[in-house]
Amino acid sequence: MRILVVSDIHSNWIALSSIQEDFDYCLCIGDLVDYGTDPLPCIEWVKQNATACVRGNHDHAVAQRVEAKGATGFRKLACETRPFHWELLDRVRMKYLARLPITQQITIEGVTFYLVHGTPRDPLDEYLNGNEAGWKARLQSIHADFVCVGHTHLPFHLDLGDKQVVNPGSVGQPRDGDPRCSYAIIEDGKVFLKRQEYDVQAAIRQMEEAGLIGEALEMASGVLMNGRMS
Repeated sequence: MRILVVSDIHSNWIALSSIQEDFDYCLCIGDLVDYGTDPLPCIEWVKQNATACVRGNHDHAVAQRVEAKGATGFRKLACETRPFHWELLDRVRMKYLARLPITQQITIEGVTFYLVHGTPRDPLDEYLNGNEAGWKARLQSIHADFVCVGHTHLPFHLDLGDKQVVNPGSVGQPRDGDPRCSYAIIEDGKVFLKRQEYDVQAAIRQMEEAGLIGEALEMASGVLMNGRMS
């Protein structure tokens, strides 16, 4: 059994389409959209390939038409890119994002997976990196073999004894200093955190062609090229 785990695609189709892994099942941990400018093929890929998918905070914000607020950092970037999504996404795709579950538990070939974008305590918004004590505290009531999370854009794998926590990192906007597309493979109970090079310059050109300009384009380009906010 070979499972592909992806998260935080953020409308970066060039990054997502670079993943050429064979898989039997796919788990998507949310944030299909925002920050990038190519949401349509990303959503369609997830719809066609994901065995299960949960909603991320950016999926929620786009679907609920929540205007991004903030003049700096990633909020500034969301302010500039979110309107692209409202122009491009039709009613069917907006409804798809809105109806994604906040959490999901699924059993595949006898193995149980719990999916949440943030944490069980705050499924959409809490950031928690590879802090073993923090995850043990938050997962006391969760009964699953694997807990798959996202949100931080930082890949990690924790073996807590009775369960394993997997964050595959970000497909479309890594923030750990490595600009390569990040994802995970779970095969026969073993976890592999993997990276894939993709054409970052093509992704930047695509944002330019979509109309992203100025400070927002500079910020987005810097994150994609460096794997972190400059």
